[in-house]
Amino acid sequence: MPVIIDPALYMKKKGDLFWIPQKRELPTAFKLFTGSAWMVLSRPFVEYLIWGWDNLPRTVLMYYANFISSPEGYFHTVACNADEFRNTTVNHDLHYIAWDNPPMQHPHLLTLADWDGMLASAAPFARKFRRDDPVLDRIDADLLSRAPGMLAPGGWCVGEVPAAGANRTGGDDPCAVVGNAAYVRPGPGAARLKRLVTSLLSEENFRPKQCKVAVVEQHIPAKKVEEHIPSEKVEDHH
Repeated sequence: MPVIIDPALYMKKKGDLFWIPQKRELPTAFKLFTGSAWMVLSRPFVEYLIWGWDNLPRTVLMYYANFISSPEGYFHTVACNADEFRNTTVNHDLHYIAWDNPPMQHPHLLTLADWDGMLASAAPFARKFRRDDPVLDRIDADLLSRAPGMLAPGGWCVGEVPAAGANRTGGDDPCAVVGNAAYVRPGPGAARLKRLVTSLLSEENFRPKQCKVAVVEQHIPAKKVEEHIPSEKVEDHH
């Protein structure tokens, strides 16, 4: 396996990575898993990472300290090697991401042309966006009911919400009147997310895709995913 040294670990300023010509053997004490760097971690799993009562989290951490893109492997490797957590993984990162064909180093920048695909995915998050792209304004207006310069209204906003498409730049902030701060009012986005989570936890998608080892050229399994999706999701975020 290739070895890198990150100067940011011991210097005040970031610098370029150093690539070491020597390579190390694959570990025998645990298997390597990889996947998305975007994940949701359960509280019990985070506590396990901190306390590491069987020393696995620290052992894996030391291995990934000199590993390129370690966030794409550390959590997955710990979860899939720990008996307590390997059956709690869900093979999805809750993001809508579009890639060019052929794929480039980074994902395709999302625009209004990707709107239908984003909604159809039912994912609560998406990336990447260009700063100030018009699609961000449409997300604010159509999905979040958020006017420029205002908060995205939630169940705690009890003021009148202007009709969609109305000119709200001059006022009419529904959050100017605050109700119960603990109240959650699911919107259409919650219904889409429910469909996605139901599909992910279905018999054909849940257990068969957990911590699945795929043999590739470098003997690193392809696309392992993250720890535990919480059961409660909030309204209309995309």
